[in-house]
Amino acid sequence: MPLTDTAIKNAKPGEKPVKLYDADGLLLWIAPSGGKWWRLKYRLGGKEKMLSLGTYPEVGLREARERRDEARRRLADGIDPSAHRKAAKSTKAPREANSFELVAREWHAKYASTWSASHGVRILRRLEANAFPWIGGKPTADLKPADVLEVLRRVERRGTLETAHRLRDNIGQAMRYAVATGRAERDITADLRGALPPVQKRHFAAITEPAKVGELLRAIDGYTGTFPVACALKLAPLLFQRPGELRLAEWPEFDLDGATWEIPAGRMKRTKQGKAEGAAHIVPLPSQAVAILRELHALTGTGRYVLPGVRSPSRPMSDNTINAGLRRMGYDNETMTGHGFRAMARTILDEVLAFPPAIIEAQLAHAVKDPLGRAYNRTAHLPQRREMMQRWADYLEGIKRGAQILRFEGDQAA
Repeated sequence: MPLTDTAIKNAKPGEKPVKLYDADGLLLWIAPSGGKWWRLKYRLGGKEKMLSLGTYPEVGLREARERRDEARRRLADGIDPSAHRKAAKSTKAPREANSFELVAREWHAKYASTWSASHGVRILRRLEANAFPWIGGKPTADLKPADVLEVLRRVERRGTLETAHRLRDNIGQAMRYAVATGRAERDITADLRGALPPVQKRHFAAITEPAKVGELLRAIDGYTGTFPVACALKLAPLLFQRPGELRLAEWPEFDLDGATWEIPAGRMKRTKQGKAEGAAHIVPLPSQAVAILRELHALTGTGRYVLPGVRSPSRPMSDNTINAGLRRMGYDNETMTGHGFRAMARTILDEVLAFPPAIIEAQLAHAVKDPLGRAYNRTAHLPQRREMMQRWADYLEGIKRGAQILRFEGDQAA
């Protein structure tokens, strides 16, 4: 039965907290001390949550129901009422309900569950550092393209053009949310297309000329640092996975007898949904990689990580270790990077060893679709990829020894 004012007034505390339920998730929580708090119980994303709606008698039954209904309207729009409240409280000064900062924080709270945690944090920090201090207090309906352009120019003058482009995208997303929720007439950032110079896309430095690859492999063989780092430098060109996927590798992911490494979906570069619902990425291991891993297992096999950090075996190798190893061997950041082993493999596998691009892209864990537009599953081309990985390892071994080098099509013999 719904609560009544009389029932609330006559309710007595007990030795343990007492809960009096109204309707649609509203309840009155009575502490043993006699204090009475309104709460709203609701579910979002399969999880049960609780929202405080004030204390009784300051907030009466009628007002508590109004607050409940307002929160449930937000839920119907896909907005977490708890997150919305935090967004409102986190603004630096009291602002009206339609201010850009509050609307942007509300947009961020609504869509945060669709991003990885780190991506969501970067978006909010970008807005907090570059937009909110200047346009956060202005109503979204009153914002002009010139207001946003001034913010973007400020970022551009710092020499961070890519950040300026991303900030424009984020402001545009928040403005489109304002339009959808009736707090702006249009996305004003549409008027700013072409206002910023285009970003010159930089690729990770990579060595792709076979003779120079041979020199690099010989330098890696002569590396005099710690054994795990030496192994990481040897595995990087053989397996050409992303540096983060390699340094975070754990022993249970490896089947050395079956010559297979399965990288969990959660560690792959995917959307949040892809990380949660996707399958592991399979990396066939050539015999050379298996030999390195067996030798490494004798040193690190009792721990969690294949490549533990120097200071603590319970933590993985740092994200700059492979690049630091390359610097130590004389390869600067403009010549070769840990990520560059991927470009090295893609280029030579395609242009020298003539493997089909679909096989290469599948091994690089890039999204590959068949002629009908369907994404290949995790076992797609697995026999061909296993053959390719062994041929690739044999090719690297050959050019490291100085064997005759297959050249790019059109190259002249030296």
